[in-house]
Amino acid sequence: MGIRPRKPESYVTRDYRHVVSGDGLVATRVCVDETDLHIFADRDVEKVAQELVVRYRLQLETHIAKNPLFLSSLEPLPLIHVAPPIIREMLQAGIDAGVGPMAAVAGAVARYVGMGLVAEGAREIIVENGGDIFLHRHKDCTVSIFAGQSPLSYNVGIRLGSDKMPCGVCTSSGTIGHSLSFGDADSVTVVADSTSVADAVATRLGNEVGRGRGGKEGVSRALECAGRFPAIRGVVVICNEIMGAVGDIELVKL
Repeated sequence: MGIRPRKPESYVTRDYRHVVSGDGLVATRVCVDETDLHIFADRDVEKVAQELVVRYRLQLETHIAKNPLFLSSLEPLPLIHVAPPIIREMLQAGIDAGVGPMAAVAGAVARYVGMGLVAEGAREIIVENGGDIFLHRHKDCTVSIFAGQSPLSYNVGIRLGSDKMPCGVCTSSGTIGHSLSFGDADSVTVVADSTSVADAVATRLGNEVGRGRGGKEGVSRALECAGRFPAIRGVVVICNEIMGAVGDIELVKL
């Protein structure tokens, strides 16, 4: 398994990125194999971000080569205390959410790249990785929810205060994207301190909606399940024209 930087055009079109406002920040796109990051920062971070992506992909690929179940398991795996921090965090997120560790991979990469850029001196950072977002801002901002063909898509946002950052905002879907989901939700968006945790829990709650059993029942089931995860701040679930939310979530109409 080699690590290969690539041109952004060689990957899937992510149309939702066209509606992102950088608010005066410098936009960067970093693509390495399957990893495709959209980054906003208060400076040019492309070189450092590329190095960080390669570093964490190498750690992931090395661990998977030695532990193939890490890649394929849909169930939590035991914590390995001697593993690199990103591996331990994904394992713990999987344990906490009741899913396999790879359910947290996009959020974990976004978080570790984002925190790495902060450590290098960046003060304002947004790292988006397939709809999973790490936020480190010194001003309030709003995250728009993309929910596929739902009439609520792009019409609802989550407002986040600067006093609640850094944080992660992650979305899982059973109707759009390439991530594995066993539910019919157009979107399950989770806000948490840790982007890794938000990613894993979004997958779990998306599964709770249930294949072919969406609608009000599925949304209610997912929101009820959300109460089992104290590490998250709140959840928004959208299934066609039905939306439900629970927790410390400030919704805004866009």
